[in-house]
Amino acid sequence: MLYITIILAIVGLGAGMIGSMIGVGGGILMTPALTFMGFTPTHIASTSLIAITSTSISSTVEYSKQKRIDYGLGLKMAALSTPGAIIGAFLSSGISLEYFKLYFAIILIFTGLYIVYRNTILKEKPDAKPKSMFFYMGSFTAGIVSSFFGIGGGIIFVPMMIILLRMTMFISGPTSQLTLLITSFVGVITHAILGHPDYIHGISLAAGAFVGGQIGARLSGYLRESILQNLLSVTLIGVALKLLFDFMNKK
Repeated sequence: MLYITIILAIVGLGAGMIGSMIGVGGGILMTPALTFMGFTPTHIASTSLIAITSTSISSTVEYSKQKRIDYGLGLKMAALSTPGAIIGAFLSSGISLEYFKLYFAIILIFTGLYIVYRNTILKEKPDAKPKSMFFYMGSFTAGIVSSFFGIGGGIIFVPMMIILLRMTMFISGPTSQLTLLITSFVGVITHAILGHPDYIHGISLAAGAFVGGQIGARLSGYLRESILQNLLSVTLIGVALKLLFDFMNKK
């Protein structure tokens, strides 16, 4: 229906803009919207990933112009996360909507807490050297999370770069967008082979997300993020509580 198309485009616009600015991927907002609309887990994950790919293309192009991407690291993370993205697409077929809500609520709570305490993490003193094992495992896990929930994996990539590699947000967010582009694209292809996506809904989200990604990338260097971080974290935790409430009422 036309009104669903319009709603999804608006959701994509806001999610693309916010996701681009903080580097965690717009799927963290698009997936809850699709969940509340009652779509199946495979529909949610695959449709959201189409839009995330669009956001990542848009953001990567803009960040590339700003010379804020570490290409070597971004490609390395993508190589590690790609197998996980394929596995995540297959796993999404075997979960009910109720348990999808439960697991996603947990992801949202951790994401909300990360956003609140991200500045504190940035101020901590660096370790002597990066923890390579956690870096490899984290990248692979991010790929699974990306295709399973349709959120792109940025909620793992960005904290991992900040905590393990001690990178600044100025570089880690844009680098995450390059990795998301590749990981999400692989996830979309896998979901498409499995016949999961609703392309009309995906294109509606993607159209809004592409524009939002451009806006977010351009604003990221000028706006103070503290108010946005607090508002987003409260929103995510609120959505998580609603998902948990829905899950408990179904039991």
